[in-house]
Amino acid sequence: MELAELVRYARGDEPAHLLLKNARLVNVLSGEILPADVAVVRSRIVGVGQGYEAEEVIDLDGAYLAPGFIDAHVHIESSMAPPSEFARTVVPRGTTTVVTDPHEIANVLGLDGIRFMFESAKYGPLSMYVMASSCVPATTMETNGATLHWYDLVSLKSDPWVLGLAEVMNFPGVISGDDDVLDKLRIFRDAVIDGHAPGVSGRALQAYVATGIGSDHEATTVEEAREKLRAGMMVFLREATNARNLKDLLPLVNERNHHRFCFCTDDRMPADLLDEGHIDFMVRTAIAEGLDPIIAIRMATWNPAQYFRLHDRGAITPGRRADMIVFDDLNAPRPRLVFRGGKLVARDGVMTVPPRELPDRALRHTMNVAWDRVNFDIPAEGRIARVIGHIPNQLITQHLQMEVPIRDGLAQADPARDILKMAVIERHMHSGNVGKGFIHGMGLKRGALASSVAHDHHNIVVIGADDTSMMTAARRVAAMGGGLVAAEGDQVLAEVPLPLAGLMSKEPMAIIREQVDKAIAAAHHLGSPLHDPFMGMSFMALEVIPSLKLTDQGLVDVDRFQFTPLWVA
Repeated sequence: MELAELVRYARGDEPAHLLLKNARLVNVLSGEILPADVAVVRSRIVGVGQGYEAEEVIDLDGAYLAPGFIDAHVHIESSMAPPSEFARTVVPRGTTTVVTDPHEIANVLGLDGIRFMFESAKYGPLSMYVMASSCVPATTMETNGATLHWYDLVSLKSDPWVLGLAEVMNFPGVISGDDDVLDKLRIFRDAVIDGHAPGVSGRALQAYVATGIGSDHEATTVEEAREKLRAGMMVFLREATNARNLKDLLPLVNERNHHRFCFCTDDRMPADLLDEGHIDFMVRTAIAEGLDPIIAIRMATWNPAQYFRLHDRGAITPGRRADMIVFDDLNAPRPRLVFRGGKLVARDGVMTVPPRELPDRALRHTMNVAWDRVNFDIPAEGRIARVIGHIPNQLITQHLQMEVPIRDGLAQADPARDILKMAVIERHMHSGNVGKGFIHGMGLKRGALASSVAHDHHNIVVIGADDTSMMTAARRVAAMGGGLVAAEGDQVLAEVPLPLAGLMSKEPMAIIREQVDKAIAAAHHLGSPLHDPFMGMSFMALEVIPSLKLTDQGLVDVDRFQFTPLWVA
């Protein structure tokens, strides 16, 4: 809006387009709840106060009015839906802006994948800002589908929807001064740079932060988060599907430091989005845990807006975007009206604007497996093997050493002791690479699970009690063009097709959720007690989160940041 026009409306010389009357305004700047009317012209708030007139008036009758919620860090691909469908799930829950790192699809399709995400979000009901993916691939210890160098990222830097550099996961590279990593930091030194530093402390943390990295969402304890807070980092409190750190870290938040915290969902699956919610769920949880409601709302609005330099949103004041939510209970905010850019986009949990079609951009086929070189035989080179120890609701793992059974010179799974085979099958370059190992904590008694969602390289990861079930599940994943599969013997028990880069579906979220529910139920039928075994499995191949992980190239000791033998000498 041109400034002279804005001033005219703010003075009340002309009727606004929309007036929200009789609101209890949550002022995240003053920390007050005030009676107010809010006047809106097109996408902007032009006045807050009394005496405004408008062409359309909505009487809120004392309901609360707050800024729209902002997710500080999310991988939309983890919802298994493209941005257009993801928006229809989170906007009715009060999220009007997300800051996303599309490194999942970037690791499969490079810049083409990122452009697909932009096009899917375009003209939709959700503001999707992007952080340029910094780690494609995450490390050299995996095989992925694309490589983004610093000069590739330059092409994104000038885009107004790109805010900075996404989570720098290669923290050993930063700390050791690796030039390839530092080059990316250099070109984004005038922008926002997000971090990813699980367990990093002491002088290593000082070196990491000194490069200009400004945030972290990987803290799992109050002590870790406090050290990062003291070092100058913005701490993102995370409540993902498989990494639920919110309640553990909330005791650190107080009236003196709350301006240095934001909420983020990182990786959240359809059932949790639909049943629990998005940022609104985190706000309600924080309040239920004893946090002041205004502080909780500020952490979901003003704090991320300031950190990401989104100075046009995050508060309800004249001149800012009219991204607003209306709710009735301050102690348990559940948005019943959602305005994005001054337009009513959701009412009572349902979108009021029509869905958008997927972009026409054709995504190339991404399942290039050299099946003639794929098997799950593990020759025995000892009796004690290094075993990945899965920890429920956490991304970190244990580095275990366990005796495994041997038959005819080959190591076997031992479901009775919860020792299962795990394999990572390279699916991008037809290389024939298969990383093989063992995992404890998944709980399968029989059968196998497979998925093309395997952060961050997204090769086919398969975990099972026997080789036949593992092959059935893995081959079905590839045949679908990607997805999730539960199998027993030669039979596929359940599947979730994800034909978009092997990461996302073309179906509505409710259908995806139904398919995922059936796959999870099948996993439970096979013995796994985990809330979501597929989400847990998807992080067992991520070699930038401690302590022991498996990629297509082999077993990785993340604490030492190097490959390690499967067998203990």
